[in-house]
Amino acid sequence: MTDTDALTVDVPRRSPALPDLGLLLLRLAAGATMLQAGLMKAVDFSNTVGFMESGGWRMPGVAAFMVTAAETVGGLGLVLGVLTPLAACAVLAAMIDAWAVNVSGAAFWSNPFNVPFLVAFMATALLFIGAGRFSVDARVLDRPRWPAAIGVASFVVAVAAAVATWVLLNGTNPLHLTSPGS
Repeated sequence: MTDTDALTVDVPRRSPALPDLGLLLLRLAAGATMLQAGLMKAVDFSNTVGFMESGGWRMPGVAAFMVTAAETVGGLGLVLGVLTPLAACAVLAAMIDAWAVNVSGAAFWSNPFNVPFLVAFMATALLFIGAGRFSVDARVLDRPRWPAAIGVASFVVAVAAAVATWVLLNGTNPLHLTSPGS
């Protein structure tokens, strides 16, 4: 027996499927959350339009349609793991604006770590990592992971879409650090 044999320890190997199982769980959590939110908005669309109108959104019907479509289609895409960068892009854009709505009425640190904030980070992780083996992307498109450039481009598009939507349909700066008027 050599000195190196005495230092050898049998370490159980982790299953190669565990990271993909983790991605599945992440997709299901973010996707189901968004799918439910989108379907609730679709079922009571007039209430969604009313919420946008009471929030001062220009063209509240357009704004309501955009958020309903992004949450429903993006949520379903994440649940299934189909065209994951595009689905995550839609969810991220919607959640950036939802987060801005939630914190726009109060000082920045009043409640910044809410559901839209968390789902936005979940979607961002999926943009960069991909859907994993247990997804339509992997099974049909043979893409459990997407090239990094697609993740980065999707992130840029999501942020740009959120900012453009907010500026054009809300008329204010969504990247504020204080409450409006202060």
